[in-house]
Amino acid sequence: MSDSGAKSGPEPSERTTIGITFGNSNSSIAYLVDDKPEVIANEDGDRQIPTILSYVDGEEYYGQQAKNFLVRNPQNTVAYFRDFLGKEFKAIDPTHNHASSHPQESGETVSFTIKDKAGEEEAASTLAVSEVATRYLRRLVSAATEYLGKKVTSAVITIPTNFNDKQKAALVAAAAAADLEVLQLISEPVAAVLAYDARPEAKIEDKVIVVAELGGTRSDVAVVASRGGMYTVLATVHDYEFAGVALDKVLMDHFAKDFMKKNSGAADPRENARNLAKLRLEAEATKRALSLGANASFSVESLADGIDFASTINRLRYETIARAVFEGLNRLVESAVKKAGLDVLDVDEVILSGGTSHTPRIAANLGNIFPQKTRILAPATDVTAINPSELQARGAALQASLIQDYEAEDIDQSTHAAVTTVPHVANAIGVISLNEAGEEVFVPVVQPETAVPARRTVHVSAPNGGDVLIKVVEGNTHIKVTKPEPKVKEDESKAAKVEDADDSDEDDSDFSDEEEEEEKREKVWKIGSTLAEAALKGVKKGGKVEVSITVGSDLSVIVTAREVGGKGGVRGTLTSA
Repeated sequence: MSDSGAKSGPEPSERTTIGITFGNSNSSIAYLVDDKPEVIANEDGDRQIPTILSYVDGEEYYGQQAKNFLVRNPQNTVAYFRDFLGKEFKAIDPTHNHASSHPQESGETVSFTIKDKAGEEEAASTLAVSEVATRYLRRLVSAATEYLGKKVTSAVITIPTNFNDKQKAALVAAAAAADLEVLQLISEPVAAVLAYDARPEAKIEDKVIVVAELGGTRSDVAVVASRGGMYTVLATVHDYEFAGVALDKVLMDHFAKDFMKKNSGAADPRENARNLAKLRLEAEATKRALSLGANASFSVESLADGIDFASTINRLRYETIARAVFEGLNRLVESAVKKAGLDVLDVDEVILSGGTSHTPRIAANLGNIFPQKTRILAPATDVTAINPSELQARGAALQASLIQDYEAEDIDQSTHAAVTTVPHVANAIGVISLNEAGEEVFVPVVQPETAVPARRTVHVSAPNGGDVLIKVVEGNTHIKVTKPEPKVKEDESKAAKVEDADDSDEDDSDFSDEEEEEEKREKVWKIGSTLAEAALKGVKKGGKVEVSITVGSDLSVIVTAREVGGKGGVRGTLTSA
């Protein structure tokens, strides 16, 4: 979930730290201003900076400027390289690099052949992917330094949850070569959750969160348990098929067919690399416009055979032709929840992160999957939602501010796997309470997946007072399904008589067309084995009993019960089996 950076670097007092989202498609940088994370714009005014480098006559371009060269200078433009870090050539998928410099095998790593020096006669250079990453990170640091007016020395960088140790080490080494100290590598979903939980109005409470990181070339979904401000990733799924480029392709195909229909005999723009690059750039711009408005225009100069092309599309049409992609994203989210051994009813929040999350239909579809009580945190469904493209950088900047005053060795020790990987409570621990009907119900005190040691407290009502027995039990959730009662079929002979009596009355036919009731699903607690019992005598009528449960690092349980406002109480300890 986390990893440390360099072992040596500037003194804590001399650090200037930022948060970096180093994405495969776009990157962002953020800095803490008055305890509030702000995403920094580069010299071109871009807050989402394409992860692309391009070289023209020895000049290096990055970000949006480099992206524009995908049409005019693709062979010297390097894009979509982040995921190649720390990998062998045979393990990579170069699908997205067909319109840019192609990755090549170079020993045990991946490299690119480009002309990064001035002069036509200059030989092409072979750059390892680590060198490309170093050059790009150097540009990000330079942009942040120029914006802040002081040299940036250190950073917390976000990474996908499936980055292995070799990839992490390669990223840290690339940053070190760019003269950047990596204080910590944190997973992208945790950074997104942190950005929300650090807001002044946020309440730190036990909850289960689904973080859908929908990027340009890949989609990653994580199920995160937040327990007392500690985050645990319960399950992750990764997919390269249903992502932003899939939506781009839908629009590309739509407009390519429209172009050929309106220009009979014209060539397919998708069959020429240059035309395809034009088509892709404009399709991406159209997709973004449809995230903001109900209609968007599409215009490309000399799309194919020297023919200019302009068209329009509305959001409804776009959502119709992209339905397969949206359904794929739905299945991806549902599979992550299932992989975590949970039900959609267990999820309290869904956070949409990444540029593709701006698409309103995605948030609306997820709202239909999850129950009404589940918050869908996206611009289309929640006015308080943070910009999905900035979430991770904000979370990284917050984390950087928390650890920037520590020595590098201390950060390394505190984020070591032996420290951050701690035991968890498998089942919930709670108490038995009586509801208004006098039935026993389970009141959770310590939620499942809570990292230990942990301490939780709950107040239990004692409406009748007197001697009160507190039962501490294990519990877990299950989904209760209530099916509608089947409709009673009338006797055929009786029905025939009714029909003969009034065969001219057709108004009653509506009754047979009534929609059948849907089955009802609800999450309920299932009471498990009893762990302990505690008796309190002489509780005041209408009083409350405070029950505290402390779970130690060895999974031992300490139970304390006392009357609120009263004296004394009981205490007991249970050792783990």
